Amino acid sequence: MAEVGGDYLDYLVLADGTIGLYIGDVSGKGLPAALYAALAVGTLRGVHTTGSSPASVLSLLNDRLCLRGIPGRHTALPYAVFCPQTAEIRIASAGMPGPLLLRNQQCQILQIAGIPAGLFPAVRYDEFTVQHQPGDSLLFCTDGLTDARNANDEEFGLEGLEALCYRHSTAPSLDLLGHIFNNLATFAGNCRQWDDMTAAVFHYFPG
Repeated sequence: MAEVGGDYLDYLVLADGTIGLYIGDVSGKGLPAALYAALAVGTLRGVHTTGSSPASVLSLLNDRLCLRGIPGRHTALPYAVFCPQTAEIRIASAGMPGPLLLRNQQCQILQIAGIPAGLFPAVRYDEFTVQHQPGDSLLFCTDGLTDARNANDEEFGLEGLEALCYRHSTAPSLDLLGHIFNNLATFAGNCRQWDDMTAAVFHYFPG
């Protein structure tokens, strides 16, 4: 069943005025992945409204998913919290590539390590802080983009995505996403899409 999948994306203004954002991918495909994604999102909605740090949110999510213990299922995601007053965004990652920081017509992959949630209990996550500057963008995406393949079985890859973002680093957010998905479609050609593709751009407009 290819009509449903396991990617998810959400954001929420928290009680203290900060903004929480997550984008995730569940292992597997089809209806079982979609059901596990619903479980992950439901759990996240209960956890990240507490205003806890990104690392603590992912630890709580991991522990609760492990308690429910669905064999062969886990989820990879970054969770980020942006503070408008300080222009800082704190990011923790549970096994998702990137994100990519676009700044001053440059593009940098932020290497944030972490274990996917739901695999092992009592996992602790590290946090990475970005001090946003006016004009900065952060691209968050699931690995369906980087794992895309063409007729020669070549992978688009994280480096390919980085190069593409570099070429379009000054594009508005919606245009950047359009460039990304159009280039992926050209790259893949007539090859079947085997994984969900989800992406979001966080762009900082100082008030």
